Amino acid sequence: MTAPLAHENSLLTTAREDAPAASEASLPDGWLAVESLDIDAQGIARRPDGKVVFIEGALPFEVVSTSVHRKKNNWEAGVVTAIHRESSQRVRPGCPHFGLHAGACGGCKMQHLHASAQVAIKQRVLEDNLWHLGKVKAETMLRPIEGPSWGYRYRARLSVRHVHKKGVVLIGFHERKSRYVADMTVCPVLPPHVSAMLMPLRELIFGMDARETCPQIELASGDEVTALVLRHLEPLSEDDVARLRAFGVQHGVQWWLQSKGPETVKLLDEGGPMLSYGLPEFDISMPFKPTDFTQVNPYVNRVLVSRAIRLLDPQKNERVIDWFCGLGNFTLPIATLAGEVLGIEGSETLVARSRENFELNQADRLAPLGQTAFVARNLFEMTPEMLVNDGVADKWLVDPPREGAFALAKAMADLHQQPDLRGDWTPPRRIVYVSCNPATLARDAGLLVHQAGYRCTFAGVVNMFSHTAHVESMAVFDLDD
Repeated sequence: MTAPLAHENSLLTTAREDAPAASEASLPDGWLAVESLDIDAQGIARRPDGKVVFIEGALPFEVVSTSVHRKKNNWEAGVVTAIHRESSQRVRPGCPHFGLHAGACGGCKMQHLHASAQVAIKQRVLEDNLWHLGKVKAETMLRPIEGPSWGYRYRARLSVRHVHKKGVVLIGFHERKSRYVADMTVCPVLPPHVSAMLMPLRELIFGMDARETCPQIELASGDEVTALVLRHLEPLSEDDVARLRAFGVQHGVQWWLQSKGPETVKLLDEGGPMLSYGLPEFDISMPFKPTDFTQVNPYVNRVLVSRAIRLLDPQKNERVIDWFCGLGNFTLPIATLAGEVLGIEGSETLVARSRENFELNQADRLAPLGQTAFVARNLFEMTPEMLVNDGVADKWLVDPPREGAFALAKAMADLHQQPDLRGDWTPPRRIVYVSCNPATLARDAGLLVHQAGYRCTFAGVVNMFSHTAHVESMAVFDLDD
């Protein structure tokens, strides 16, 4: 599996046009001049009376006609029906299933927009969220981290449905704004060998006795192993198991079966290579199970980890806490440089896995990892007292889920404002915060900057999900001495 390397983009491009923007007054009746793009990849225009119109399929600086399907007092929503002046940033989508047509796949929203313009819009979303939600402005904007635009999605949850009327099994993402499964023959954002497997997978499931009771296939691809987790609602027949084995041999797939919840996931056949990904810059290997959380884009993840560690700059005489540590994606690289690391995670299962990964990597190293411990704790119920009990750390790495790290930031603010709670405890000099939701990052940044004594010194986007509206980002907070 090869693809272009991810990198830190040296330019932040913005959507521009050589032609001046059309004034609404000069346009024919019903035509709209698109001013910008929202995070859902809808063009934003205004009618002469100032009413906002959100337009699916329209790009900034285009002049379009639209079919409105929803009206409110202050805004309308519609779909582009004609483009009278096209943006220079508009490109031909790379997937035949992308678009506004009936049955179009809803997995991507930005394939019609040039990749660099996608990144520029995401950077603007981050800046706008930081300012409007947190009243925070980063002192320096980091260069965006980008990777390959296609073939990057090593994690995916594909729906499966037997459609009796068509006499086929469909496997893929849902249709745009629909509960139906899109009729996908390829998916260019999946690794090429997985995209090429979609039609054979459809034929496999259609030929199985359990075609009616297999609602989902989850993809988890590592550096060497491609794992597919088949969700089945009833026990599989011996013939179906034989079909899965034959498919696995033919296509190089490691099958896992899931009869109920995630805890029931198990290998179809024990043995064989281990599902894992590597962080070669740190000489770290990360085994994982297909239902464990790992980053979707391994190319970008390597650069993300490298930048986060470089910004954190851990030293041999320092103690670092990695909050929401998961499998140890950041913890183990930090341990190659820091003297002591504490990884804290809410899931007991992930904590156990992170300990296993630490022992595995420690055993294979010439230079030992720093002293490392992992604990499980509900990080959404943090208090100032709990924070003090975790001890003094020179630096923090914070990588929360979409809900953010509000309780952690609030505990920091309380300790800053109530010195009697601190005792000998001192706050970390630097916090590197990796976020998958710019809104919760902005909320937490507001607490850290306005109530906990920090400055936001750096911020930037990480284009983990090319062609989608998803925004990953990173921010750095330094104690304001």
